[in-house]
Parts: sequence; structure tokens; C-alpha cells
Amino acid sequence: MATLSMTQIRTGNYTSGFSLNCRKKVYVRPSRVGFKVFGSGSQSSSEPDLSVTVNGLHMPNPFVIGSGPPGTNYTVMKRAFDEGWGAVIAKTVSLDAAKVINVTPRYARLRANGNGSAKGEIIGWQNIELISDRPLETMLKEFKQLKDEYPDRILIASIMEEYNKAAWEELIDRVEQTGVDAIEINFSCPHGMPERKMGAAVGQDCALLEEVCGWINAKATVPVWAKMTPNITDISQPARVALSSGSEGIAAINTIMSVMGINLDTLRPEPCVEGYSTPGGYSAKAVHPIALGKVMSIAKMMKAEFDSENYSLSAIGGVETGGDAAEFILLGANTVQVCTGVMMHGYGLVKKLSLELKDFMKKHNFKSIEDFRGASLEYFTTHTDLVKRQQEAIKQRKAIKKGLQSDKDWTGDGFVKESESMVSN
Repeated sequence: MATLSMTQIRTGNYTSGFSLNCRKKVYVRPSRVGFKVFGSGSQSSSEPDLSVTVNGLHMPNPFVIGSGPPGTNYTVMKRAFDEGWGAVIAKTVSLDAAKVINVTPRYARLRANGNGSAKGEIIGWQNIELISDRPLETMLKEFKQLKDEYPDRILIASIMEEYNKAAWEELIDRVEQTGVDAIEINFSCPHGMPERKMGAAVGQDCALLEEVCGWINAKATVPVWAKMTPNITDISQPARVALSSGSEGIAAINTIMSVMGINLDTLRPEPCVEGYSTPGGYSAKAVHPIALGKVMSIAKMMKAEFDSENYSLSAIGGVETGGDAAEFILLGANTVQVCTGVMMHGYGLVKKLSLELKDFMKKHNFKSIEDFRGASLEYFTTHTDLVKRQQEAIKQRKAIKKGLQSDKDWTGDGFVKESESMVSN
């Protein structure tokens, strides 16, 4: 087991100076670098190194259990650590779990060969599940137990509260007392919680987000990641607000608001609860391209406006292969979260992800995650620039073809023009 040196460091108070139009460039240093965890031990030089250090937190690999059912209690989180996940983010908790009432069924799936078929590959997954319905005290006890048993592993608490400063402060204080390594703030749950001015209701309102982020970051003493909703026109705007308000990291994306489908036999929507349903969050493979676009937008903003060494990006959305993860890292992600993928394939998925990511790294001779993190970001530009680049490329190709390459290329009909094509003045 790795030896540990854990030091909590604060670098000073946060000063905002951020306008509510969400567009002003900002250069704000974070207020925490968190609990630094240093692991000992060596790895074969012939194998790529998957380990990452994010906001001072050392992980054996970039694969993180995303907040949701795979992190809902001690037993499943312990399983995740035993299987080798780089970090675990627990299911979101709040002060009063009695207000959280889930229904069953609460999931619906979309298959590749048509909605309603039981044979096609699952490409989409919808949930109408709420945050943890377990008592906060129970979850806190299990957080502490996990940290006692796995002191060198990274456990992140996901939290969410109503629009109440005192409630946020109490929740942060109680969660931090368990020894968690960081906190992820759920500003993005698309269903149920927004009705109580929680989740996406905050993440979609830059002014409200700045205020709540200010409360949180004034209180927290461990790194804070703000989890963003994709259900917004420009996701880089709330991400900018969260970072400028003191958060060390951004996690994106949460699920996409959707209606999974209508049962054409019963004429009722899915998932069907007593004949009725409600829009919910969409995830799995089908959202991966959308997630890539959102993560790219955030990464470009962060690269242009923030010190990348002090801020982090955790990518989420349809990860089932090492290649899926590599795409996010190529866009600038430090870590990659998986939730639905675990629900579909089990906790052992991390071994497949790690092997496939190593294979990708070997193919390109990358020795570490940092060797290729963000390498593809520079290749995204505007459509206007694409037109300009293509016009220039066509011009260069024509220039190369100017003149005759061989005597066999002369023709009788175009003799004069062919002669002129090789004149230099």
C-alpha cells in the first residue's frame, strides 16, 4: 500500500471581481489545493503510467465513479475501490433525506434497432431518480468508514442543498468532518430537484450560481468541483462563473433532459409509473458526442482564461471504452467519470478501460496522461476559419500542379497555355 503524506493547504482568500454577464475574462487563483496524497512505489517503465494528480489529489488512474447508484452506499463504494477505480464520487446527499422520495420503475433504455425492442444494443439510458434517499448520518458514517479503511484512495462527496446559505454551510461542515478528499457540487440534476431551487435550477442561472458558489467556497477547506448541466445554451458561461467564484474544478456533463419514448401498445410514456411519467436525465453511449462538444467548449474557455495547473476538468458522458476516455483526455480532461457504464457493465469495467487506454497510449508512444491531455483541442476552430484554411490548401495544391511534370504531358490542343504555365515572368 502507498505511504501517505497528507497536508491541507490554503493559499488565501478568494476575491471575485466577476461581472454577472458571464463573459468577462478572469484570472483568479483557487483558495485551496486540498489534501495532497503522495503514493510510493514504482511502475514498469515499459508500461504507460495512468496515474494522475488533480488538485493535489493522487489517483492510480483517471477513471472515477460518477455520482449516482454506483456510489450509493458503503458496500458498492468499497467494491469500486477493490476493483481499482481511481476515485469514487458518492451519490449526492443533502441535509434532509426525508424530502427525497424515489419511485419505481425509474429507468428506461433505448436500443439501437428501435425503441421497444429487447434485442438491440443499449445506446441510451434515462433515469428519473433523485439524490440519495438514505439518512445523511448514515452516509456520513459510511464515508468515514471508507476513509478509515482506504486512507490512500480518493473519496469525493457530492452535495446539494436548497437556496439557503446556512444549510449549505452546515452540510459542507458535516461532510468534511468525515475526511472526504474533495466535494462535488451538484448544480445540474435535471429533474425533481429544480422544483425546489436545487440542481439545474442553480446551474442554469449565472447570478444565482455565483452567489451559491461564493457561499460554498468561503466555507469549504477541500477542493470543490462544480458539476455542470448540459441543458443550457452555452455551458462555458456557468463553468466560468463557478471557477471565478473559487471552485478548483469543473465536472461535465450531467444528464440531458429527455423523454425516452412512448409505448406504442399502451400509449403511455416510459419509464411508466402508475400510468404516468416525467422527463428525466439521458445518458449512455448516445450522449457521448454531445458531451464531447460541451467538454471541448469548457476546455477552450479554461485554457484561454484560467491557469490550467490550478484548475481541473472531469469529463462525463457515455464512456464505455478506453477510446471514449481517450477522446475526453485529448480535449483536456484530467479525469473521466463513469456512472451509467457501471450500471450496464459492472465495476470490473475499470480493468477494460485501463487496458484499452494503455493500448491507445502505446500506439502513440505516450508515457503518461499529461503527454496527450488537451492535444486535440487546438484543432477546433470556427467555420469561417475552416473556409479560409481550405481555400488556402486548394490554392497550394493548384500551385504544386502548375506546369508540366514530364514531356509526356504535352498536348497539341493546349500547347500555348502549357508553355505559358512554365514561364516565370
